Amino acid sequence: MTNEEKIKDILLHQFGYTYFREGQEEAILAALDGKDTLVMLPTGTGKSICYQITGYCLEGIVLIVSPLLSLMQDQVDQMKRMGEKRVTALNSLMSSEERKWVMSHLTDYKFIFLSPEMLQQKYVLAKLKSLTISVMAIDEAHCISQWGMDFRLEYLGLGMVRKELNNPLTMALTATATEVVREEILTSLFLEQDKTTQILYSVDRPNIALTTINCSHDKDEQLLNQIKNLSKPGIIYFSSKKKADQIASWLKKETSYTVESYHSDIINEDKIKIQQQFIQNEIELICATSAFGMGINKENIRFVIHYHMPASVESYLQEVGRCGRDGQQSIAVLLFEAGDQFLQKRLQEQSLPNNAMLEYAYRHKKIPEGSCSETQQQLLENYLSSGTPINQAKSQILGRERQKDRQLEYMVHYSQTTDCKRSFLLYYFNEKLIKNPSYCCSSCGLDQEFYDKIKEKEKLTHFSISKSWKEKIEELFLLSE
Repeated sequence: MTNEEKIKDILLHQFGYTYFREGQEEAILAALDGKDTLVMLPTGTGKSICYQITGYCLEGIVLIVSPLLSLMQDQVDQMKRMGEKRVTALNSLMSSEERKWVMSHLTDYKFIFLSPEMLQQKYVLAKLKSLTISVMAIDEAHCISQWGMDFRLEYLGLGMVRKELNNPLTMALTATATEVVREEILTSLFLEQDKTTQILYSVDRPNIALTTINCSHDKDEQLLNQIKNLSKPGIIYFSSKKKADQIASWLKKETSYTVESYHSDIINEDKIKIQQQFIQNEIELICATSAFGMGINKENIRFVIHYHMPASVESYLQEVGRCGRDGQQSIAVLLFEAGDQFLQKRLQEQSLPNNAMLEYAYRHKKIPEGSCSETQQQLLENYLSSGTPINQAKSQILGRERQKDRQLEYMVHYSQTTDCKRSFLLYYFNEKLIKNPSYCCSSCGLDQEFYDKIKEKEKLTHFSISKSWKEKIEELFLLSE
């Protein structure tokens, strides 16, 4: 049996699909040919299948480096639902007893998910070095660039970890990476550009219409109008945890929709519960910060609304890409109010230490008390522990500040442009729009017919939240007759 035949057989019998989506087969075959790969496929097109099928074809364990607990947990649960029992996640959600048991039975697993921080713990790394690792997959690899500088410096150490593990076959996966970010990924992982196969597809999702609404002191009403006009379920993103809670409470009073808020202050048990309820169609609207959605495998999300403007095009496309994964018509709405960018600017200032903080930390060899955010403190601690010269630290931070300013400025221009918004986003990634989809963007015209079309779909959808458990059981018996 050839590799092509083998992977199609696995696709059918393990995953139930009869054909690959764009880029998947190409990525798997390159890996089976022994080539390290950088895979950029649009959000929601099944990047995880690339490393899973590759792993099934090879002897040894697949390590998956994943950035968020919620992402790990969701992917582990998905694989278990598909019948794969040899999968685990090493993370802080485990009790010490659970972690100890897993660590002593690592050879029982085929797929091991873990964070960059967990991967670089000496005890964990020593255990992994004794195993046969067939594939090292770096999921959401753009985080190497996006977060490595700010508060996840462990991402920048993945290349050294890869060396310590004897350079296993590596697959870096992302949905949004400019050419500069792709170069940063390769450099950080010590992957040679001329020897690494890059499978690159457009970031565009033609089934997601793009619209921005300029609000002047009526943003809440605009939000309510959009929600009433759109098919559910949907996600509303905020840059403020407090505002996410406030709007969730307001929507519960103003509408009959089931609404929950989600952000980093919510305890892990409640986060998992909310995620599962949303996936199972028991919640219609999620008011969330960026902490929600990465890796959530829910195909029927019909809209993503941004109440606050995100900090970058990369973040925006990652978040709007969580709707329309079933290929059906969906929409991304950005509510823009003059001055919104200053909220992001304040958040950016809180994420990077200023010169005064740096000078105090280097002079006193400790962090100034009470004056730093958690991310500022972590970055200062990393600079001190690594012995980075202060001038180099200042230069790196200044470069990062300028990069963030450019990214934010591009989002402001996107919010205000009257040119084709799809073309504007694609230009950021040096792409050109070859053909406008039927429903492109608000600049190209989205009339009431568009809203009527996607609203009609809601009438055809049986949303389980309104039904009691008795009604659901009765429905199941009717379906089985």
